[in-house]
This record gives sequence, structure tokens and C-alpha cells, in this order.
Amino acid sequence: MKSDLNKNFSEVGEFILLGFRTAPKLQILLFFVFLVIYVAIVVGNVSMVLVISMDSKLQTPMYFFLRNLSYLDLCYSTVIAPKTLLNFLSTEKKISYNACATQFFFFALFVTTEGFLLSVMAFDRFSAICSPLLYHVNMSHKVCVQLVTGSYIGGCINSMVQTGFTFCLSFCGENRLDHFFCDVPALIKIACVDTFVNEMVLFVLSALIILSTTTVIVVSYGYILSTVLKIPSIHGRRKTFSTCGSHIAVVSIFYGTVFFMYAQPGSLSSPEQSKIVAVFYTLIIPMLNPLIYSLRNRDVKDAMKRIICGK
Repeated sequence: MKSDLNKNFSEVGEFILLGFRTAPKLQILLFFVFLVIYVAIVVGNVSMVLVISMDSKLQTPMYFFLRNLSYLDLCYSTVIAPKTLLNFLSTEKKISYNACATQFFFFALFVTTEGFLLSVMAFDRFSAICSPLLYHVNMSHKVCVQLVTGSYIGGCINSMVQTGFTFCLSFCGENRLDHFFCDVPALIKIACVDTFVNEMVLFVLSALIILSTTTVIVVSYGYILSTVLKIPSIHGRRKTFSTCGSHIAVVSIFYGTVFFMYAQPGSLSSPEQSKIVAVFYTLIIPMLNPLIYSLRNRDVKDAMKRIICGK
């Protein structure tokens, strides 16, 4: 029995990414739409990284974390977008078994790390607003590096567990993935063995990560709100809380889509719905994040002006 299982498992040397099953003309249109989005992601996030790195006035913990956020957005969209763009122009739409495992590993690594980093950014805002006198002590460069490193370690652990469990499944010759990239729900669907344990691992890990990080975010903003309400002037309240607006917008969009995709019963039931949601968090969110932080942030806009004008 075991030898038969291993034989069946070895037969799948590649997967076919079915992607968006539309007419050929629409495939070309989708190619250009995705290309424009990906170019916007690269330009926006690379610009954020360069502006923060080059401007001396942005060398603070908040912008250190923002630079890392832009790097993560660039990384996990790059794991997905180039292969997706090639598949729009290809009739075969193949990806090797090893490439599929590698794509999923790095995607899970960067996305999970971003989830942890967003909670770290909420803690940073809590420290800045609720303990301003101790802020530069509590959020020293060493502490910031440790928090970012911890985020990557958490992302790596989740990625290794998810990749290990998923790619130990037997696919028994079925290699057509109803998705545009290698993701757990699509891979679980084509497995020919009982996937209950895999589905529970996916649900439990996703729930634990979402609950732990959102708890940090909610508690941090609870204290922030309490502190802001004690400020006597409306202008003072607005100015203090304005530093949190961009982060709240990014957190709401990111966690809303991730929860919808991975941490609810029935998340594996609708492939077409999953594809639309996946486009949102793999491409739209990385495109929106630099826009949200640059358009709503005066420091970033002023830094861009200084760099452009050479001042």
C-alpha cells in the first residue's frame, strides 16, 4: 500500500495552473491589466523603500517598519505576478512540482511576515502615543531589528509547516490546479487522500496568527484611543490620531481578505471566489499600500519633494 502511494505521488512532476478560464482575447486583456498593476506595485514600493532610505528625516522606527512593509509587498507580489503574466500568454500554463512548492513557501513566508509586521507597527504607534517620553528607549534600533526579525521567524515557521503538510499529500496523477498560483486550498482539492488534517492545520494556524496579531492591534489601538480622548483640543486629537489612519486602512484591507480566504469554514468551497479574493491580497493590496502611506502622509510627501528638488 505504501509503495503504491509513493508511486502515485511521484507521478505528479508538474501542475497545470488553470487560472482564469476565459476566451483567448480576454486572456490578453487580463495580461495587460495584471502587467499595469504589477508595474505600479514595483514602482510604488521601490519608491517607498528608496525615499525612506535616502531621507534623513525619515530615519525613525515608524518608517523603518514602513520600509520593511514595502519590501514585503514587493516580494510576495513578485513571487506570484511574473508566472501569472507568463501563463496568460501560454497555452500550457505548467509549473513544475518543485517550483510550485517553492512559490508557495515564499508566498506564505512573506504574507505571514507581513501579518506579524502590521501588529508590530500597531505596537509602535502605541509606544509613540501612549509613552512618548520612553519611545526612543522602548523602540531603539536594536529593538526594531529584533521585532522585524521575529516577524520573519514567525512567517518562516508557518511557511515550513504549511509547505511540509501540503506537499506530503498524494495527488495520484491529478495535476490541474484551479487557481492562478500554488495555494493550499487549491492543492488540497486535488489530493486523492483524506485532507482533514491539512484543512485543520490550515484553519488552526491561520486562526492563531490572525487572532494573536489582531489582539495586539486591537489592544494597542484601545490604549491609543483612550490616550487621544484625553487630549483637550480637537486639533490635538486629530493630529495625534492622524499618524494611525494609514495603518488602520492597511490593516483592515489585509486582514479582511486573509480572514475571508483562510480562516473561515467553507473557505475551500468556491474556486472562482477564491481567485478574486486572491487577486486582491496578492496584487491589489501591494499596489494600494504605498499609495495609502504616501497620499495620507505629509512626511513622505515632503521627503519626495526634497529628493525630487534636490534639497
